[in-house]
Amino acid sequence: MKKRSTAELPLAGILPLTAAVNDEGHLAIGGCDTLELAREFGTPLYVFDEETLRHKCREFRSEFRRRHADSGVSYAAKAYLGRALAALLAEEEMDLEVVSGGELAIARSVDFPPQRVYFHGNNKSEEELREALDYGIGHVVVDNPYELELLNQVATSMGKRQPILLRLSPNVDPHTHRHTTTGVLDSKFGFPIVTGQAEAAIKQALSLPAVELVGLHFHLGSPIPHMEPYQEAVQVVIDFAAQMAERHGFRLSELSPGGGFAIQYLEDIPAPAPAEYAAAIASALVGACRAHSLPLPRLVIEPGRAIGGQACVALYKVGARKEIPGVRTYVAVDGGMGDNIRPALYSARYSALVANKVGEEERERVAIAGKFCESGDVLVRDADLPRLEAGDILAMAAAGAYCLPMGSNYNAFLRPAIVMVRDGAARLIRRRETYEDLMRCEVWPSP
Repeated sequence: MKKRSTAELPLAGILPLTAAVNDEGHLAIGGCDTLELAREFGTPLYVFDEETLRHKCREFRSEFRRRHADSGVSYAAKAYLGRALAALLAEEEMDLEVVSGGELAIARSVDFPPQRVYFHGNNKSEEELREALDYGIGHVVVDNPYELELLNQVATSMGKRQPILLRLSPNVDPHTHRHTTTGVLDSKFGFPIVTGQAEAAIKQALSLPAVELVGLHFHLGSPIPHMEPYQEAVQVVIDFAAQMAERHGFRLSELSPGGGFAIQYLEDIPAPAPAEYAAAIASALVGACRAHSLPLPRLVIEPGRAIGGQACVALYKVGARKEIPGVRTYVAVDGGMGDNIRPALYSARYSALVANKVGEEERERVAIAGKFCESGDVLVRDADLPRLEAGDILAMAAAGAYCLPMGSNYNAFLRPAIVMVRDGAARLIRRRETYEDLMRCEVWPSP
């Protein structure tokens, strides 16, 4: 397929790495014409670019290992996980961070290496812990005293000794949206350091026979576009680790500063490159450990959005228009908050283009509205696009993180299909739901 120059493509740095404009003036991803994809698979349609996914995995691994050889990259499954993606991550030698029995089941269904799995979450059930230990996962990241005791009981009953990390709250504010800030004192996650509860957890963990405390974890929130919060939190946690070594003989073998790495959603708001995060975090870790004469621990980071976000484009079909003179023009698409609730939930902002009119000049400002019965169901509040008509295909960039896993069947909406593209070929990795799927769990007629 002949491609136009990269300079002619809008949203460079936001669209997948293989994005191009083909000879028909259509957006192409992975060598596939997005209009043909929409015709074949229907809309809404989520299109993952395999080349971008693999590139991001390798980029994070190489950038962190260049600066700290004993580094691992653990994909945060909550951003999006399906069986095809889990298999790809295993091929790319990634670790995997799961937060539920469901995510663990997806990993297990493709034989993801269990020793490379970390199990997070603030209220794991006994059943989930048993499933995790039965699979032989590498680490459980313990969030609270209740879970610590529960895990010890479960591991004892199964005749296992489970390696763990303790999740700490370093009380560092990354200044993200309040719903995505997780490392401050007033948070449901982790053992706070400043209250003494983290030290109590260290003592408790070291005393339990069926758990092996190997490291510490924290996660500040997301997306975080600045380096200072990471550096400050690493210093706080290493200071704490040094105190625990002196008081209780704790040896820090592994440190995870979580994820939260930003990606670019808008043309005028760039995001740091993985190399910048790697340099900031590794230098802070080396400096803090050197100051306390501590051996360097293994470093494990947890990108999710930064692996999958740019790799995916959501395709929608344009339908109705509503023009309010002197106020606003609404253009409705056949998806919305059922497949992407983030704009309504977090005021998240996205970039869009018209897949069949990529080369046309911008001619109107519109609001891209969803089809759901909520006034807040607006995907893009102010989009400058070529005039949209019924049947046009709208492409929303950077849709690979948190859209699909936070989706719902609101208004009995059918969850969209997902395809993976590579070298001009598309494969369906999740079919569109059917009406029968909607009612599959119903018990009817009632007994």
